[in-house]
Amino acid sequence: MLSEFKQWLLKANVLALALAFILGVALAAVVNSLVKDIIMPPVGLLLGGVDFNNLFIDLSGKHPASVKAAQDAGLATINYGVFINTVITFIIVAFVVFLIARSFIPKGAPMKACPYCGEEILASAQRCKYCTSQLTAGARA
Repeated sequence: MLSEFKQWLLKANVLALALAFILGVALAAVVNSLVKDIIMPPVGLLLGGVDFNNLFIDLSGKHPASVKAAQDAGLATINYGVFINTVITFIIVAFVVFLIARSFIPKGAPMKACPYCGEEILASAQRCKYCTSQLTAGARA
């Protein structure tokens, strides 16, 4: 049973998926630090010393001094500064993923449409990366 599980792991690329997930989590941590510690402080300084992590709307009417004070008191707040940081982090992560994905497709490589799903794939592909259909002659979808 253990050898069958090992074969499944290797055949189904579960190990590659797990490694990609681990690298993705590590990349997210680096990008979070980049946004929080490198990008946002100068942006906040340029905008008059604004700390984006401390921008919030108090829904309780008690006017706490900071997001942390409001959270410690259990007050309801809309933390739009944290949301702005999260959006900026997402944009940077998406751009990095785009650059990585783009590097895997050779420039000027001949492309074709998959006959099963219609997505554009490399002309030399033997299997569609979108619908996973076999594209070699004589194979079934």
